Amino acid sequence: MEKLIPLYGTNETQSLFRILINHFLGLRPVDLILQKDKKLTETQYEQLANRLERLVEEEPIQYILGETEFFGLAFNLTSDVLIPRQETEELVAWILSSTAVKKTISILDIGTGSGCIAISLAKQLPNAEVHAMDVSPKALAVAKKNAELHNVAITFVEQDILGTSVLSKDFDIIVSNPPYVRELEKAEMQKNVLDNEPALALYVPDADPLVFYQQITRLAKEHLSPNGVLFFEINQYLGQEMRTLLEDQNFESIELRKDLFGVDRMIKAQKKEL
Repeated sequence: MEKLIPLYGTNETQSLFRILINHFLGLRPVDLILQKDKKLTETQYEQLANRLERLVEEEPIQYILGETEFFGLAFNLTSDVLIPRQETEELVAWILSSTAVKKTISILDIGTGSGCIAISLAKQLPNAEVHAMDVSPKALAVAKKNAELHNVAITFVEQDILGTSVLSKDFDIIVSNPPYVRELEKAEMQKNVLDNEPALALYVPDADPLVFYQQITRLAKEHLSPNGVLFFEINQYLGQEMRTLLEDQNFESIELRKDLFGVDRMIKAQKKEL
């Protein structure tokens, strides 16, 4: 515990310790008071010590637990997928507020990772036909497990979007939270992200930071249905560049939104009818 306090502070260390003992040992904080003479078995002690050491190494608590919560749902996690963030919940909420619940629509989530966007939309939009794509087979394995957990039918596809010339069908909504962190921005990132979350899902070259958005937008032009809508989570520093990209690709009704931290984080655009 002493090793954790310099890293997390006293209050956060106590909170993390309570989370671990509850998750792995089934003990609540009150149990520690009522059962203060209780001794851990050797196995329990080793398990707890292992998890505490992983915290010392600044591994995110979500990976240690193997789960997290997103949009009110529990999601399994491994280090093969990004940890879902609150900002992405805002993107899901925006899509839902723009979509009629009872309408029959088709949705494609590109770069699905844990499946958090696709599964949350499928739960809230029971008449939607949801497809989810990722280049990583390990990520798709996690996403499929989460879809089974929440009893939603999603068509998963292992595919590299940068190498894709056509999509399997047309969609009413295409959404993506693709890699968008430039190499130059690594200095701003926390150690627990740099050392633990998958680089494949995070980083883009400094010289071509919009590479995924350019490709997805080109495909969306061809594979969005009439009046179809494109949603992106974006790099906070590239909001205006994203607006220009979508305008140049002949999209309309472009709306750039800030997240709860007050930075440009998501953008929406509608396919223009010719």
